[in-house]
Amino acid sequence: MAKTKESLKTQIYNAILDHIFSGEFKPGQILNEKELVEKFGCSKAPVREALIALCSDNVLRSFPRYGYEIIRLTSEEIEEIQNYRLILETGYLRNCYHNLTKLQLSELTRIADRCLSPESTVWEHWEANTEFHLTLLSFAHNRYASEQLARSMAILKRAYAQFYWHTWNQSVPSIDVQHHYPIIESLEKKDIERAIQLLKEDLSDFCLY
Repeated sequence: MAKTKESLKTQIYNAILDHIFSGEFKPGQILNEKELVEKFGCSKAPVREALIALCSDNVLRSFPRYGYEIIRLTSEEIEEIQNYRLILETGYLRNCYHNLTKLQLSELTRIADRCLSPESTVWEHWEANTEFHLTLLSFAHNRYASEQLARSMAILKRAYAQFYWHTWNQSVPSIDVQHHYPIIESLEKKDIERAIQLLKEDLSDFCLY
């Protein structure tokens, strides 16, 4: 019973996130528990638990007896996350670049190819780009660092929905992943300073229009 209850809570948690990513639920909108119960056709308990979990993850803000507001990410907050990523990703890359293997670089190339797929949807593109950065950091073999980057990318996914959803077009993939191949080439040459500079430029391509 507990397992089923937890599974339903997780499904509702993910469904609410999906609605935020798709733009059906918008930043600043108030979500009502009763309306969500009707929408998902379930009891109050898993909906309430999902809402509480989303509050804990800073996706929602609770207003007692009123509802749950979808938190709007500010450009300042996003800049702070990007600055954190810059230190995290460049620091660990500098520590591990000399041990990178041809197999690992081939894996990065495979992911870079996916990032430029002309048939990608906005979220397929986002997931491929995220995989590139998580894979690159994973070569440092620090699980905690990888978990923190994954958490940062989850927040930035909401920012992607907030700022890019209505302006998405097929020129975006080539713009925000244009440094991936040069990064790989620099790492093949063990040119860490060039790779670090390119990674910085890659992170700066996450612009808010």
